[in-house]
Amino acid sequence: MPDLSDQPAHAPYDALLLLSFGGPEGPEDVVPFLENVTRGRGIPRERLQEVGQHYFLFGGVSPINEQNRELLRALQQDFSAHGMDLPVYWGNRNWAPYLTDTLRRIVADGHRRVLTLATSAYASYSGCRQYRENIADALAALEAEGLPLPRVDKLRHYFNHPGFVQPMVDATLAALEQLPKDVRDGAHLAFTTHSIPTAAADTSGPAPAHGDGGAYVAEHLDVARTIVRAVQEETGVERPWQLVYQSRSGAPHIPWLEPDICDHLESLHAAGAPAVVMVPIGFVSDHMEVKYDLDTEATAKAAELGLPVARAATVGADARFAAAVRELVLERAATERGERPERCALGALGPSHDVCPVGCCPARAPRPAAAGADSPYA
Repeated sequence: MPDLSDQPAHAPYDALLLLSFGGPEGPEDVVPFLENVTRGRGIPRERLQEVGQHYFLFGGVSPINEQNRELLRALQQDFSAHGMDLPVYWGNRNWAPYLTDTLRRIVADGHRRVLTLATSAYASYSGCRQYRENIADALAALEAEGLPLPRVDKLRHYFNHPGFVQPMVDATLAALEQLPKDVRDGAHLAFTTHSIPTAAADTSGPAPAHGDGGAYVAEHLDVARTIVRAVQEETGVERPWQLVYQSRSGAPHIPWLEPDICDHLESLHAAGAPAVVMVPIGFVSDHMEVKYDLDTEATAKAAELGLPVARAATVGADARFAAAVRELVLERAATERGERPERCALGALGPSHDVCPVGCCPARAPRPAAAGADSPYA
């Protein structure tokens, strides 16, 4: 192992890659973007135009790209303020800037050890392994072009890092304050995340955790319990709560995680709940699935029911999250140097693994995935 004693605290890494989903930035981008998202599934263009209506309601612009620009700036500012000279790059799965183009730029700039921050905090195929497959595809493209291949690693899941959880606690408290005072203390908390097929949930995380929702459900429940306890300590009120789901997009005959947020609002109203705060713990930023599925669709359902609701903000570019990313980078760098750094985590599950093991969050059809124990680019 090389002597890193006189190297910066982030050594051996020389670049950070912000890796995200991507989104359209104008009406003309919507259908091509959806074609990228659904490539290989044989979905007719007419159906994509129907799905695209969600985006057209917002001028054909998804908020996610601008939110990633804000997070990029927050990371750069935090790193600079703490004397960490680590360049941050941004690449997407489904829209410009594309991941492969970003990796070409990273290589052209002379970087060879890259650490990846994916904008998904939890274990699942679509939130972790699929990004690792995307990295493997990009590296294969660089290899085919004869370019030098960087080693690309991925930060551990950060769902229970204090810098991710505490902003959500504060956002929940702020949302409660938005409710009328006479219903505030009786408000239920509905923790929302993206629904996924139950088969994918059951096999999420390392193999020993498979079954009954796997790591995906367990991690969300752990975060929800942590927030519930913190909110109770702050307000002195013990609140009913439930983990619910949104944004289902699969075929009707395939079981997905339930209940849906709109169905849950109907159930709460029927049971006499005076108000609800929706807490989107499954999302890093207020992108389209938050803006449409919660702020538009679920809020309209609540209005139809006459049920007061408020929606907590996501973490976004909160300075505490940027600081958490810096801490995670330094933690992983120290581990790579053979040290034993402190690993911050709230809740009962403890810090996640650094390297995804073989069999973690498997795909239905096996594909090469980088940044894990089964990486062909180790």
